Amino acid sequence: MALGREFAKFGTVGGLGIFVNLAVFNLCRATTGLPVVRCSVIATVVAIAFNYLGLRYFTYRDRDKSRSSREIALFAAFSAVGLVIENGVLYIATYGFGWDTPFQSNLFKFLGIGTATLFRFWSYRAWVFRALPAREPEVDGDGSPHGDPTNSTSKPAAYHPETTAPPP
Repeated sequence: MALGREFAKFGTVGGLGIFVNLAVFNLCRATTGLPVVRCSVIATVVAIAFNYLGLRYFTYRDRDKSRSSREIALFAAFSAVGLVIENGVLYIATYGFGWDTPFQSNLFKFLGIGTATLFRFWSYRAWVFRALPAREPEVDGDGSPHGDPTNSTSKPAAYHPETTAPPP
């Protein structure tokens, strides 16, 4: 259940990131004379920045924030690998097969994003936005967990003559 919610939040940020990525990509292609893969790299970098903010403050806001410089460094490293995966697909399609019409470029850009997203989900979850350690349950004086339902029947309260009345 929790993994499903996490994946949905990751998908929401990712979906918006895809929109940002493709919008910047197409805007760059339409307004500059840059090669297609350079426009894609620029768009990917903008989307990475957008996604970091969304992941940190929406998807993984409950995760450990004690080492933010480590988190940012790992995010940048894994994002760079994702950038290579994403733009590698577009590079092969464009320069390897000559598929460089706007439709083909957008199609292979989208396929590259999808491939890189699988890697990013795993790496961000496993290495960047680490879960906080599980909280230890509070324990009573006898070492049993506080609020443990077994405490009332299997471990009755101890008789302390100085603080309690004698048993009937």
